[in-house]
Amino acid sequence: MPQTWLITGTSSGLGASLALAALRAGHRVLATARNTSTASTLQPEITSLGGIWIPLDVNDPDTPTIIQNAINTHADGVIDVVVNNAGYSLLGSIEDMSEAEIESQFNTNVHGPIRVLKGVLPFMRKKRAGTVVNVSSSAGVDGAPGCAVYAGSKFALEGMTESLSKELHPFGIRVLLIEPGYFRTKFFSAFVAPAAGLNEDYVGTPVEAALKLIKAKDGSQEGDPEKAAQRILEVVDGNGMASGIAEKGFLRVVLGPDCWKRFSGKIEGVRENLEAMREIAHSTSFQ
Repeated sequence: MPQTWLITGTSSGLGASLALAALRAGHRVLATARNTSTASTLQPEITSLGGIWIPLDVNDPDTPTIIQNAINTHADGVIDVVVNNAGYSLLGSIEDMSEAEIESQFNTNVHGPIRVLKGVLPFMRKKRAGTVVNVSSSAGVDGAPGCAVYAGSKFALEGMTESLSKELHPFGIRVLLIEPGYFRTKFFSAFVAPAAGLNEDYVGTPVEAALKLIKAKDGSQEGDPEKAAQRILEVVDGNGMASGIAEKGFLRVVLGPDCWKRFSGKIEGVRENLEAMREIAHSTSFQ
């Protein structure tokens, strides 16, 4: 059955691929971008397939009102799926990052999705149905060097989404966390570095090595964003490779063999850590 989707950050990358996948599947798409004139030029197929462009900067405090007006104007007050995809990465040494740079990272990656949710959730609660899709990252489960603030923003999104899945369940609203590994988008080439540059003490450390790896890997990432978009679409629609998964209520959608391997290693490390702390954990009660 055709549904109405609202997707943020659709000018390129995974957001654009997902908008196209949803449109090709027969869904209605409200595609948001900070500059819709540029975005529509970059993604003419979204327009030709019937996508509706909505100018939106998720950093704008008026985001909830802008979204509510768009839903009322272009979707007759109905929204079935919202995808919080807009975001960016601030990479480097945390020492070199200014307060303004750190605040901007969290404003976009954490406060942005909150503003979007405040815009759509009243419609979903009224309908007692809907799907919230928050796009996280492999960095949202496993923090890597050079990614402290970016990973922190994604860890925050992960925790928020876990709670949301429980809070919204009584309203029939499903919540999903998308966790992509390395996909061939502009993510690597578009990351933001601190204006202060890299402190000399970090030269030759894991921070510099991670930044060099990201720059070297740009353009050769193994992940295909169109395939990722198709998998997300199937999870939301409950068909294809995701047939039967929706009924099981899984929260996380892991995309990419690199992400799978990274998560597996994280789980094993956490389990080992937990077992090592068993005696200490049970030694702190009054009795």
